[in-house]
Amino acid sequence: MFCEKAVELIRELKRMNDGQLPAFNDDGVRQVLQEIESLYDQNQSDVNETKSDQRADLIPSIRLRHCCLLRNQRCVAAYLYDRLLRIRALRWEYGSVLPASVRFHMNAEELQWFACYKKSLASFMRSLGGGGGLDITQDMKPPKSLYIEVRCLRDHGELEIDDGTVILLKKNSQHFLPRWKCEHLIRQGVLEHVMS
Repeated sequence: MFCEKAVELIRELKRMNDGQLPAFNDDGVRQVLQEIESLYDQNQSDVNETKSDQRADLIPSIRLRHCCLLRNQRCVAAYLYDRLLRIRALRWEYGSVLPASVRFHMNAEELQWFACYKKSLASFMRSLGGGGGLDITQDMKPPKSLYIEVRCLRDHGELEIDDGTVILLKKNSQHFLPRWKCEHLIRQGVLEHVMS
């Protein structure tokens, strides 16, 4: 049946929760593109036959195949666009370094797109704030307080805060730190916010 593989690509994304990235379905996309090529070739053959032999009875099947071809194109475009939106959201959630489990689900072109997006976002942030730059990925939720209590989940090393204090982040140690200084470490899984 026409368009089944294309619709399955969309269903695959729909089954995943927001913020999750399924593995790129190389085989499914390839099958849809082969179906598009096959439909196009069949239409070309029937159009040529219609022109040469004046066969008007082929026009409905040409139209049907053309509609299926367009639907396949829209489904593949929607699949790729939705994946790019998810990858863009991952940059805001995890920062500039994605976990290996997420990178494993991306193909080479998506990794390249992520690198370009990351560079564009970094250059934009450097242009803000009067030459010093402004990290717009911080404070994704409005803070209730400027300082938070955090617990280290793994050894990370030293962290220097604005007043020059150097804090050693060792596993299971707890600290009272400025929110903006540790939010990216929380997203990376180095620290966790301790709710009191």
